[in-house]
Amino acid sequence: MARSAVKRLLVRPAPGNQRQAILQAGSLVFRAALGRGGRTSRKREGDGATPIAVMPLLFAYRRGDRGPWPSTLLSMRRSSSDMLWCDAVGDPNYNRPVRAPFKPSHETLQRTDELYDVCIVLDWNLRSRKRRCGSAIFFHIARPGYTPTEGCVAISPRDMRRLLPHLGPSTTLQVL
Repeated sequence: MARSAVKRLLVRPAPGNQRQAILQAGSLVFRAALGRGGRTSRKREGDGATPIAVMPLLFAYRRGDRGPWPSTLLSMRRSSSDMLWCDAVGDPNYNRPVRAPFKPSHETLQRTDELYDVCIVLDWNLRSRKRRCGSAIFFHIARPGYTPTEGCVAISPRDMRRLLPHLGPSTTLQVL
């Protein structure tokens, strides 16, 4: 594990493709997927865009049955099948983790695909929560071909393994 964490992950749009990016962490450079709506400075629930912002990395979820994953200074919680994330604008739990059973709209944190095998929670509309300003903005595993996310930033499993040892509670992700 790295002795100290990288302070900033810098996410720049990829030339010629608004739904992909170049993510830089110190001297490490990775390809990344962005939201289907590109990037925006006016994030709204359901727009599919990645917020242009500086977002602290708060903590992460990981699949315990699909690993091992490298050590990190970032707080990691093992996900379970009843762990969800509320994205229902009208619910008091909006943009918060919840447990199943939960009827309002939500994301399942233990997915059948690998997208949330490592799912880092970004501080987007979380500590200062406003309804309709976007929920479940994560840094997670990309789909093959780096197809667009729903507004998150995503990198390959191999790159996530390389990056995790360099992340910690003081790391921020900045989308330009």
